[in-house]
Amino acid sequence: MSVSVPFLKRPTNLDGTHAGDVGFDPLGLSEQFDLYTMMEAEVRHSRLAMLAVVGWPLAELLGPNFMLHGPNHISPSVLNGFDPLSFIAVAGILGGFGFFEYQTSLRRVDDKALGKKHSEDMANVWKYGVPGDYNFDPLNLYSAFGDSADGRKAMRELEVGHGRWAMVGITAFAAWEALTGHPIVENSMFFHPNAVLPALALAYLGFGFFYEVKNTDKYLFQIEMTSEGEVRKEALQRELANASEQAVENSGDSLKYLSIGADIAVDTFKELKQKYDSLTEDYTEGVMKNIK
Repeated sequence: MSVSVPFLKRPTNLDGTHAGDVGFDPLGLSEQFDLYTMMEAEVRHSRLAMLAVVGWPLAELLGPNFMLHGPNHISPSVLNGFDPLSFIAVAGILGGFGFFEYQTSLRRVDDKALGKKHSEDMANVWKYGVPGDYNFDPLNLYSAFGDSADGRKAMRELEVGHGRWAMVGITAFAAWEALTGHPIVENSMFFHPNAVLPALALAYLGFGFFYEVKNTDKYLFQIEMTSEGEVRKEALQRELANASEQAVENSGDSLKYLSIGADIAVDTFKELKQKYDSLTEDYTEGVMKNIK
């Protein structure tokens, strides 16, 4: 059965061997079109979307108003419209991307360093290499999860996952501005300092610290505490109990010191009152003598 849609059968060509394959193809496109071509297209769109989802809000936050569109200064796009200057800039950028795609659409990579590794990694899968391979890894991050086929696949999984979320995000940006006519950075907790977003992030991290969401053959969505979460919960309970006992002890000492301080204050006040009464009596007696 499909991992992403448990009530549907896994498509034949999506057997889990490729990065990002979770068995999601409700329209059966993987049976009708070339799988490598579609994966290559997805990777390209993902990378562009990851650039766009960062650049879109940055343009509205930091860009000059003359490069933005309309009275509300929204990012120029097909849905939002263009000003002459922004149209020239966007056309130049898209033209550059188009030329790059034309030059690399039929590229050969099996004679490059990464291409040779991919040929070995995918030898038991198919005769093609890995989609999106431009032999580009200047920081040598591709093997961060291990210099092996599994490690490189894990890094590709990470890229595809981020790319899919980026495509959803940039689509939401464009739709929101087209419908409202206001920039996405306006009155948004994601783009202005506030306490709500850090609180939500801490809540999310706290949830993952103790619980996990499981997808079983019986339940689509089930929350369970992990074994690590049980240990962390017990450790947290012990720490809270110790902190509570310490607080009680400290409060007892504090009450003792407060009581001593209160006694000193009362005694001091009594002495001051006695001195005041004595001075009052002496003054009254002197006054009465003068009257007599």
